[in-house]
Amino acid sequence: MVELRLPKNSRPTAGKTWPKPKDTSKLREFQIYRYDPDSGDNPRIDTYFVDTGDCGPMILDALLWIKNKVDPTLTLRRSCREGICGSCSMNINGLNTLACTHGMDESTGTIKVYPLPHMPVVKDLVPDLTNFYAQHRAIEPWLKTTSPTPDTEWKQSIEDRAKLDGLYECILCACCSTSCPSYWWNGEKYLGPAALLQAYRWLIDSRDETQDERLGDLEDPFKLYRCHTIMNCAKVCPKGLNPAKAIAEIKKMMVERRAA
Repeated sequence: MVELRLPKNSRPTAGKTWPKPKDTSKLREFQIYRYDPDSGDNPRIDTYFVDTGDCGPMILDALLWIKNKVDPTLTLRRSCREGICGSCSMNINGLNTLACTHGMDESTGTIKVYPLPHMPVVKDLVPDLTNFYAQHRAIEPWLKTTSPTPDTEWKQSIEDRAKLDGLYECILCACCSTSCPSYWWNGEKYLGPAALLQAYRWLIDSRDETQDERLGDLEDPFKLYRCHTIMNCAKVCPKGLNPAKAIAEIKKMMVERRAA
């Protein structure tokens, strides 16, 4: 039998337990993944105690409370705090989600916070999304036309515009792609749920005139067909979108294209 060994720095060890805040009974325990590549040390799990009476109700509020009042070295991404930018995506108690929209009251007991799974880690809760963004750019997510540009705008019917609902709302948080086993194992070749959702958004845009070219670019054993409809992507999407359905629709378009 083949023995598969994980890299040295893939097994987090027990880390530091920080002191509990005094004069409060409103405590929540957090176990947070810590990793500093410059230190040369293995990742560790640090334990913190958050005074929930002194911060907001969301996981992001607690993380910022820790950073501001306990441990300024804790590293994370955040921006809008409104579930719009996708910056604070992370794994919270086993679920890929946004820290700014996930409430502490949605979890019982200790709250465990990790970076998005199966991605290189820049530091602590910050994953390296270089490949993820490159895949999004690869599907050319912009309007492509061959007709002369109109003087005003490219017009679209109300019905055709409605077809884009459930697609354009994607905020590229990467929660879906990093929850997909096929993406874990084929991330360099398989475009993943997020990029393919965006690909479908442009494939069915009535103003785009390069549908055949776009489908041709996706005609590849790995880019599209590694999806096995496990539905993890739809389960974790913080915007309630369904990338698996979009991927199935692309596959259907492929069949129709071949039959034409």
